Amino acid sequence: MIARIKAFAKRRWPRLRLRTILLATLLFVAALPGVGAVFLRVYENTLVRQTEAELVAQGAALAASAQALWPGVPHAPSPWPEDVRPEPLRIDLNTTPILPERASPIAASGAASPEAATAARRLGPILARTRQTTLASILLLDGSGRILTGSHAGRSYASIPEVRAALAGRIETVLRRNGNYRQVYRFEWLSRAAAIRVHHARPIVIGGRVVGVLLLSRSARALFRGIYEDRGKIALGVILILATLVMLSGLLSRGIARPIEILSAATREVALGRGTVPEAPPTAAIEIQALYADFGEMARVIDIRSRYLRDFAHAVSHEFKTPLAAIRGAIELLQDHHATMQEEERQFFLANAAADAERLAQLVTRLLELARADMARPDPAASTPLATPIARIADGLRTRDFVIDIDLRDDLPPVALPRSTIEAVLASLIENGRQAGAKRLYIHAREASDHVMLQLADDGPGIPPADRQRIFEPFFTSKRQNGGTGLGLAITHALLEASRAEIALLPSEAGATFELKLPRAAVGSGIAPRDPGAP
Repeated sequence: MIARIKAFAKRRWPRLRLRTILLATLLFVAALPGVGAVFLRVYENTLVRQTEAELVAQGAALAASAQALWPGVPHAPSPWPEDVRPEPLRIDLNTTPILPERASPIAASGAASPEAATAARRLGPILARTRQTTLASILLLDGSGRILTGSHAGRSYASIPEVRAALAGRIETVLRRNGNYRQVYRFEWLSRAAAIRVHHARPIVIGGRVVGVLLLSRSARALFRGIYEDRGKIALGVILILATLVMLSGLLSRGIARPIEILSAATREVALGRGTVPEAPPTAAIEIQALYADFGEMARVIDIRSRYLRDFAHAVSHEFKTPLAAIRGAIELLQDHHATMQEEERQFFLANAAADAERLAQLVTRLLELARADMARPDPAASTPLATPIARIADGLRTRDFVIDIDLRDDLPPVALPRSTIEAVLASLIENGRQAGAKRLYIHAREASDHVMLQLADDGPGIPPADRQRIFEPFFTSKRQNGGTGLGLAITHALLEASRAEIALLPSEAGATFELKLPRAAVGSGIAPRDPGAP
């Protein structure tokens, strides 16, 4: 069921701009209090409870007047000022049941007591004046529930629940339907309190005995009438809320929506090979500024990769073209002149083709090694002491005519490179020096802040100044005639870069001096460093 609802929503959901979503979200959140006030009856319940509070106040004042004016009652002392006992409200529109409309009074037997009749005459003008101002229905009943004032005087309300409670000495407030209600406002049907009246019954107690009851009732102020009466305040509040929402929407747009639109347009330009990712607006959110920075870095890396692939493809084409042309020429000569060639000539052309094929195979192998080096990722757990791989490679490449001197401190920290990477880099650099004609190579390491600086210096002929800037480029070699592919230093550079290490060619008066900047391994307290290349 939920899956079907999601699928339906996805099909019907319109494409919206971020500004529209932000504004709609803010409007929805701002409307929630108003919706809650109407449908959760918060404001409406407040109006009903306000009506009850007014009836309680009127009933308390009139009951005190009745006690003072009741015949034969001695003068009562005034209560202490500190004796304050607020009367709690009893009505809650969400929980209080709504009773049927109050029934007509029934006939009463006998006559009212002389004291009650006298009290009715004394209180009549007071009740009338109060009713004229408050618009509430106010009836005075005697101790048996007989009505003493109004058009139904002489009849009895002793049977209705609130009057029975008052005759028993309890204050009672109930809600009853209003049979005379007629709808005035268009949406008044939304109001639950529109067609009800609040009825309040309060006993008149003299000398611990209930001598009468005050029965008050009034319609609660209708919700929409209250809204109409407060229309000026509500309109001002709505205008202020809308202005605040527009301002917030503008601020959010400047901080989120507009920077994203600018970044989207810049990304399309970068995809077409034009333009760059601009700086993030200073008003943008921190996450948007970080997104700009990430997109800028991505565009930079993509540009570098694109230029690298373009130059790499050009270099591969150039390197493969020469041996392929030679092999093709040899095959064509053999096809056209095989019968007229001497055996020595045929063997010569076949040997040349085989040599060119071997060079192509070597190029393919080295290209695969370069690709693996470019795709390598750093090993965060790598921790290798330098002494072991340096000693192993030096022992393997040291000869009678080629001397390797090693100067390493015993307390040198381990580096964050796999042992296999260190051995491959050292073997490539040492072999390059030996092939260049060096007779001695010196290896020295020193600690520098969070790195270990490793130097390899030989006494060979060195590298010409014109070639020093290109030695790490793929396919650049000065020993092409000796079978060099020009990929050795490129692979070395890629392997070190994959482990966040660096290599540089230092200026030197004689020979070639390479310096490797190797990051130190993060060794835990009390944990021996791990050598990934160890068996």
